[in-house]
Amino acid sequence: MKTRILLVEDDERLADLTAEYLRKNDFEVLVEARGDTAEARILTDRPDLVILDVMLPGKDGFEVCRAVRAQYGGVILMLTARDEDFDQIFGLELGADDYIAKPVQPRLLLARIKALLRRAPATPLNAAGDAAGPPEPAEMSFGRFRISQATRSSQLGSDSIDLTTAEFDLLWLLARHAGNILSRDDLLQELRGIGFDGLDRSIDARISRLRRKLGDDPENPARIKTVRGKGYLFSKHDWQ
Repeated sequence: MKTRILLVEDDERLADLTAEYLRKNDFEVLVEARGDTAEARILTDRPDLVILDVMLPGKDGFEVCRAVRAQYGGVILMLTARDEDFDQIFGLELGADDYIAKPVQPRLLLARIKALLRRAPATPLNAAGDAAGPPEPAEMSFGRFRISQATRSSQLGSDSIDLTTAEFDLLWLLARHAGNILSRDDLLQELRGIGFDGLDRSIDARISRLRRKLGDDPENPARIKTVRGKGYLFSKHDWQ
């Protein structure tokens, strides 16, 4: 069965070109031109992935993302204006899994879609950044915190933690390397297949969201620590 994508884009020419390109790469593509009808399409058709433009007639992409996120467990990839940091960070804060800037480069879009749709666990890195280490565990526990790759779920004590696809993937990768520092470049390479360009804020935004959901102190985080100039470290302790 082909992977189903819903493209929500009001630019008819761009929508046609994008849909044609994705269909040639073996995706089933549905197209919706309005934000005020996209919400029902997402919840009714249940695509594997939604490509959601920000600027839409009827209802903007932010409103659509906010409305469906609690009921839709698939991937949301937002299309934003180039260099609009606010759009990118705001979309991630609302629960989007990733963003890509317009004008859309087809090959980059395809690579990003494939990376987002991966459900296989990330390959562990050794200190040199090469594949290494033991087989991926199905579940990990740190004190009161538990995360399961098999069910793609996490708990802190008796409370379930509601995570987007991108948040879970990032948290799993950090936990898999608990006690080790992972740079933004490491994280982006593993999760999105691209290097850190010095400007991308998506990892930082997701870390902030994870800290809130994990009850970490944003001013002095202990569970997901920032190591200045190096990256992030998931603590093996501090989960009591």
